[in-house]
Amino acid sequence: MMRKRASGSGFSASAPALNAMAEVDQAAVIDFLSDGKSYGEPGERPKRIDTHISIVFIVGDSVYKLKRAVRFSYLDYSTVAARARFCRAELELNRRTAPGLYRGVRSITRKPEGGLEWDGPGELADCVVEMERFDERELFDHLASDGRLTRAHMVRLADAIAGFHAAATIAPGFGGAQGLADVIEDNYVNIASSGGRLELQAIDGLHAACCAELMRVRELLDARRANGRVRRCHGDLHLRNICLFRGEPTLFDCIEFNDAFSCVDVLYDLAFLLMDLEHCKLRALGNLLLNRYLDRTDDIAGIAALPLLLSVRACVRAKVAAASVAVQPEALTDARAYLELAAALMKPERPSLIAIGGFSGTGKSTVARGLAPDFAPAPGARVVHSDVLRKSLMGVAPETRLQAAAYRREISEQVYRLLREQASAVLTAGYTAIVDATFTDQAARDAIAAVAARAGVPFVGLWLAAPEAVLADRVAARRDDASDADLAVLRNQLKIGAGPITWTRVDTSGDAEASLAAARLGMQQKIAGRR
Repeated sequence: MMRKRASGSGFSASAPALNAMAEVDQAAVIDFLSDGKSYGEPGERPKRIDTHISIVFIVGDSVYKLKRAVRFSYLDYSTVAARARFCRAELELNRRTAPGLYRGVRSITRKPEGGLEWDGPGELADCVVEMERFDERELFDHLASDGRLTRAHMVRLADAIAGFHAAATIAPGFGGAQGLADVIEDNYVNIASSGGRLELQAIDGLHAACCAELMRVRELLDARRANGRVRRCHGDLHLRNICLFRGEPTLFDCIEFNDAFSCVDVLYDLAFLLMDLEHCKLRALGNLLLNRYLDRTDDIAGIAALPLLLSVRACVRAKVAAASVAVQPEALTDARAYLELAAALMKPERPSLIAIGGFSGTGKSTVARGLAPDFAPAPGARVVHSDVLRKSLMGVAPETRLQAAAYRREISEQVYRLLREQASAVLTAGYTAIVDATFTDQAARDAIAAVAARAGVPFVGLWLAAPEAVLADRVAARRDDASDADLAVLRNQLKIGAGPITWTRVDTSGDAEASLAAARLGMQQKIAGRR
């Protein structure tokens, strides 16, 4: 099944309708679409779903979406020609991510003798977008609320979004600092004019904070636009507009009606989804999504603007909720929650550098992923894995196995250099960096600690350890993992050793939960020891 957006795309939900129900009379078309005979199903009444800009009809395994003959300040569907054009645009744009879900555009034409028919030779009465029906329970907001959203979903979703953004058309005429400034101002005007139901002092404070942060990152945003990071994206990328279709995370229902809403910075596009996960108290999944996306895009410098982008997305949600209070009083609770989230997302935090070392099988990656959501700002620390960096350097996906030549000494030295460079970039962007590598050389341990010293941030080195038999079992059991280490590699590491270890030792011989608890305790003891 398909569900339309309540909206969160960034338009002014309270903007006045301009000639809201245009002259065009759609009554005959709606009657046609409401009749099962039109689909060869006499006696069946299609299910109907209404929104402020469309009417959806569901019959059998098909979904037909009719655009309402309306005109708003941000959208114009008031003529048949416009609706036909936007139907074609919706089909073209959504086939970028959901080609199997979007079947085509169907014409509804007038018969010479009167009445309507599908795709006839007569005058065009209207158009609809035809889609394949899917199970509503497979929408990601349902998966989230039911506790069925998994780490595997996030990995595949991040890969899909990264690939989509990489292929999306560059749109240099949009975005940048001015594009975000326009959204910030529209949010403020609409939230502040919501009738006194929200605390104006808090709204003013949030607006001032957003404007100040925009000034701090405006050069970054403009540089990203100049470097091709503003693209024709989805524009409304939240959990309700993602589904499992034929078993794969699928983005659908992108914005086609206003280029300013869809031609945005790729991180602003992603920020909507990250904010949605944060709002749903699913930070661990949001952290995994962001880290996997950065693994595939190497877009680390841009995260300096991410707190603002997340906050602006939360404000968009607050604006839409506030505009709905008149007809849905319970929306006031949502508006307040989103404003609180928007303010929390802007809270500055001091970053740290956490290095996690140990022989293969000690659980470095598991501990790193587990610790990452603990850190602010949302959605947590950037995890830099040496194994993933090596795969990126070789131009392959993280789970692709490499030949022995990829582990030559000079390549390993390059990987560790990139590890330090990325950690430094993450710290500069204001996020905590967690670096995961064996760190069996004292020189490598000293070099990563020096990164923290130069950045003036706290450093914690964790050395994970477990009995050889445990390490061997874990290495042998690996499947679809970024690490290529096998039993021979492990035995060689143990034979060479790591020399004197001054980092905090963590026993990871237990299960993942116990190992993570031990690592958290080790970090706390290290931090407490500095006080």
